[in-house]
Amino acid sequence: MNWEPWTGCYMHSDGCANCYFYGPHAKRFGQNTIKKTDKFDWPIRKNAKGDYNIKGNKILATCFATDFFLPEADAWREEIWAMIRERSDIDFLILTKRIDRFMTSLPADWGDGYDHVAIACTVENQDRANYRLPLFRSLPIRHKLLFCAPLLGALDLSGYLDDDIEEVSVGGESGMEARVCDYDWVLDIRRQCIAADIPFSFHQTGARLRKGGRVYRIRREFQHSQARRAGINYKIDR
Repeated sequence: MNWEPWTGCYMHSDGCANCYFYGPHAKRFGQNTIKKTDKFDWPIRKNAKGDYNIKGNKILATCFATDFFLPEADAWREEIWAMIRERSDIDFLILTKRIDRFMTSLPADWGDGYDHVAIACTVENQDRANYRLPLFRSLPIRHKLLFCAPLLGALDLSGYLDDDIEEVSVGGESGMEARVCDYDWVLDIRRQCIAADIPFSFHQTGARLRKGGRVYRIRREFQHSQARRAGINYKIDR
């Protein structure tokens, strides 16, 4: 399930250039006005019986079509944290390219993190990995995930993979103008994760996947299933 309390976004780094949601070939291109959606308070809405509309024991992907740490949303974020705090029976997954705004965006009672909140830092190339990941490793977060998406080049993550990272997930770029994701880059990240004994998942091929010297064009509806069919996910018991 996805929860988008606000909509709108704009380019922040190279990984945003062909964003499937706000990029130049997306239906919402140019929508960089950040505003609340009609689902702003969705997690705490109740039915006539007084029960939550969204039942517990779910994962709620939060701000996957925008960014949780946009400065334009600063005025609303305390309300969002209050809802998240109230719904401790739901696991919230927050994905961000703006991890450098994390410490200025926390609720007063955050401490070393809420146990039901996972933060996923995204990196698309070595430059962004080298900038974001040292900061990410230093932050007070109980559940840290790393998303290498859209993967735009080979990544050396060997200096950033430690026990704090619970999983590394890799995906290519979607959209009409998607840049190529090389399968060898994916496999090398998998190799690094296995060496560090960290779970790995290949969640999406992207629209253009290079494998064995050939570039395959993959329709969006098959990009997740084709990644799963590769059978390269690496799981461990913790």
